[in-house]
Amino acid sequence: MRKTLSVRPEEDDAAQPASPPRKGKVWAVAESRLDTLHETARERRRNPTPAQTALADALTRAQLGKHRFRQNVVIGSVIVDFASQPLRVVVQIDDEARGDPAIDRRRDKALEAIGQLVLRYPAADVLADADAVAATIFAQMKIRWQTQRARPRSSTGANARRTQTDRRGY
Repeated sequence: MRKTLSVRPEEDDAAQPASPPRKGKVWAVAESRLDTLHETARERRRNPTPAQTALADALTRAQLGKHRFRQNVVIGSVIVDFASQPLRVVVQIDDEARGDPAIDRRRDKALEAIGQLVLRYPAADVLADADAVAATIFAQMKIRWQTQRARPRSSTGANARRTQTDRRGY
Protein backbone atom coordinates (compact mmCIF):
# COMPACT_ATOMS: atom_id res chain seq x y z
CA MET A 1 0.00 0.00 0.00
CA ARG A 2 1.35 3.43 -0.91
CA LYS A 3 1.47 6.07 1.79
CA THR A 4 0.25 9.56 1.00
CA LEU A 5 0.59 12.77 2.91
CA SER A 6 -2.53 14.38 4.25
CA VAL A 7 -3.33 17.32 6.46
CA ARG A 8 -4.56 16.58 9.95
CA PRO A 9 -7.49 18.61 11.25
CA GLU A 10 -6.47 21.69 13.25
CA GLU A 11 -8.08 20.20 16.36
CA ASP A 12 -5.22 17.69 16.44
CA ASP A 13 -2.75 20.59 16.64
CA ALA A 14 -3.98 21.44 20.13
CA ALA A 15 -2.42 18.21 21.39
CA GLN A 16 0.96 19.11 19.85
CA PRO A 17 3.53 21.20 21.75
CA ALA A 18 3.26 24.98 21.18
CA SER A 19 6.53 25.43 19.31
CA PRO A 20 9.47 23.28 18.29
CA PRO A 21 12.97 23.90 19.56
CA ARG A 22 14.63 26.87 17.92
CA LYS A 23 17.93 25.98 16.29
CA GLY A 24 20.25 23.46 14.79
CA LYS A 25 20.19 19.79 15.53
CA VAL A 26 17.52 20.04 18.22
CA TRP A 27 14.77 20.12 15.60
CA ALA A 28 12.82 16.89 15.75
CA VAL A 29 13.74 15.96 12.18
CA ALA A 30 15.23 12.58 11.30
CA GLU A 31 18.74 12.69 9.85
CA SER A 32 17.60 11.03 6.61
CA ARG A 33 14.74 13.54 6.27
CA LEU A 34 17.14 16.42 6.88
CA ASP A 35 19.49 15.08 4.18
CA THR A 36 16.55 14.83 1.78
CA LEU A 37 15.46 18.39 2.58
CA HIS A 38 18.95 19.79 1.95
CA GLU A 39 19.26 17.87 -1.31
CA THR A 40 15.84 19.12 -2.45
CA ALA A 41 16.78 22.70 -1.54
CA ARG A 42 20.05 22.35 -3.48
CA GLU A 43 18.13 21.05 -6.50
CA ARG A 44 15.67 23.97 -6.28
CA ARG A 45 18.57 26.44 -6.19
CA ARG A 46 19.96 24.85 -9.33
CA ASN A 47 16.57 24.93 -11.11
CA PRO A 48 14.60 27.96 -9.90
CA THR A 49 11.13 28.81 -11.16
CA PRO A 50 10.71 31.91 -13.37
CA ALA A 51 9.07 33.76 -10.45
CA GLN A 52 12.01 32.93 -8.15
CA THR A 53 14.49 34.13 -10.76
CA ALA A 54 12.60 37.40 -11.27
CA LEU A 55 12.35 38.06 -7.53
CA ALA A 56 16.00 37.14 -6.96
CA ASP A 57 17.04 39.64 -9.64
CA ALA A 58 14.80 42.34 -8.14
CA LEU A 59 16.15 41.71 -4.63
CA THR A 60 19.70 41.87 -5.97
CA ARG A 61 18.98 45.27 -7.57
CA ALA A 62 17.35 46.58 -4.38
CA GLN A 63 19.53 48.41 -1.88
CA LEU A 64 19.07 46.11 1.12
CA GLY A 65 22.10 47.30 3.07
CA LYS A 66 23.89 44.56 4.95
CA HIS A 67 20.90 42.20 4.90
CA ARG A 68 20.75 39.60 2.17
CA PHE A 69 18.29 36.94 1.14
CA ARG A 70 19.40 33.36 0.66
CA GLN A 71 17.41 31.28 -1.80
CA ASN A 72 15.76 27.94 -0.95
CA VAL A 73 16.80 27.68 2.69
CA VAL A 74 15.93 24.83 5.04
CA ILE A 75 14.42 26.07 8.30
CA GLY A 76 13.44 23.16 10.52
CA SER A 77 11.57 20.81 8.23
CA VAL A 78 10.49 23.52 5.76
CA ILE A 79 12.19 24.72 2.59
CA VAL A 80 11.49 28.42 2.13
CA ASP A 81 11.97 30.29 -1.16
CA PHE A 82 13.92 33.22 0.32
CA ALA A 83 15.14 33.89 3.86
CA SER A 84 16.92 36.75 5.57
CA GLN A 85 18.02 34.91 8.67
CA PRO A 86 19.34 37.83 10.77
CA LEU A 87 15.98 39.61 10.40
CA ARG A 88 14.00 36.35 10.52
CA VAL A 89 12.04 37.27 7.38
CA VAL A 90 10.84 34.51 5.05
CA VAL A 91 9.44 35.07 1.55
CA GLN A 92 7.33 32.38 -0.09
CA ILE A 93 6.12 32.47 -3.69
CA ASP A 94 2.79 30.73 -4.24
CA ASP A 95 2.84 28.55 -7.33
CA GLU A 96 -0.31 26.72 -8.30
CA ALA A 97 1.73 23.61 -9.07
CA ARG A 98 3.40 23.58 -5.63
CA GLY A 99 0.70 22.13 -3.51
CA ASP A 100 -2.08 22.34 -1.00
CA PRO A 101 -2.89 25.72 0.62
CA ALA A 102 -3.74 23.95 3.90
CA ILE A 103 -0.19 22.63 4.11
CA ASP A 104 1.12 26.13 3.33
CA ARG A 105 -0.92 27.56 6.21
CA ARG A 106 0.51 24.96 8.58
CA ARG A 107 4.06 25.72 7.45
CA ASP A 108 3.44 29.44 7.93
CA LYS A 109 2.05 28.78 11.40
CA ALA A 110 5.10 26.68 12.34
CA LEU A 111 7.50 29.34 11.04
CA GLU A 112 5.66 32.12 12.87
CA ALA A 113 5.77 30.05 16.07
CA ILE A 114 9.58 30.28 16.02
CA GLY A 115 9.61 34.00 15.30
CA GLN A 116 9.84 34.12 11.50
CA LEU A 117 7.89 36.78 9.60
CA VAL A 118 6.32 35.00 6.61
CA LEU A 119 5.59 37.08 3.50
CA ARG A 120 3.64 35.26 0.80
CA TYR A 121 3.19 36.50 -2.79
CA PRO A 122 1.46 34.87 -5.78
CA ALA A 123 3.78 33.92 -8.63
CA ALA A 124 1.67 35.94 -11.07
CA ASP A 125 2.28 39.13 -9.04
CA VAL A 126 6.02 38.46 -8.93
CA LEU A 127 6.18 37.87 -12.67
CA ALA A 128 4.03 40.94 -13.41
CA ASP A 129 6.09 43.39 -11.31
CA ALA A 130 8.98 41.92 -9.36
CA ASP A 131 10.34 45.36 -8.43
CA ALA A 132 7.08 46.31 -6.68
CA VAL A 133 7.14 43.03 -4.73
CA ALA A 134 10.79 43.69 -3.79
CA ALA A 135 9.84 47.18 -2.60
CA THR A 136 7.08 45.70 -0.43
CA ILE A 137 9.52 43.16 1.00
CA PHE A 138 12.03 45.93 1.69
CA ALA A 139 9.37 47.95 3.55
CA GLN A 140 8.53 44.91 5.69
CA MET A 141 12.24 44.36 6.36
CA LYS A 142 12.59 47.95 7.59
CA ILE A 143 9.65 47.52 9.94
CA ARG A 144 11.07 44.25 11.21
CA TRP A 145 14.51 45.82 11.74
CA GLN A 146 12.99 48.73 13.68
CA THR A 147 11.00 46.42 15.95
CA GLN A 148 14.10 44.33 16.63
CA ARG A 149 16.10 47.45 17.47
CA ALA A 150 13.35 48.76 19.76
CA ARG A 151 13.14 45.51 21.72
CA PRO A 152 14.88 45.84 25.10
CA ARG A 153 17.95 43.68 25.44
CA SER A 154 18.58 41.36 28.32
CA SER A 155 21.22 42.55 30.77
CA THR A 156 22.00 39.07 32.05
CA GLY A 157 23.87 36.18 30.58
CA ALA A 158 26.81 35.95 28.21
CA ASN A 159 25.90 39.11 26.27
CA ALA A 160 25.55 41.40 29.28
CA ARG A 161 27.04 44.85 28.91
CA ARG A 162 30.03 45.54 31.05
CA THR A 163 29.96 48.52 33.36
CA GLN A 164 32.52 51.32 33.25
CA THR A 165 34.45 49.81 36.19
CA ASP A 166 34.57 46.43 34.43
CA ARG A 167 36.19 48.06 31.38
CA ARG A 168 38.89 49.67 33.53
CA GLY A 169 39.72 46.35 35.09
CA TYR A 170 39.27 47.29 38.77
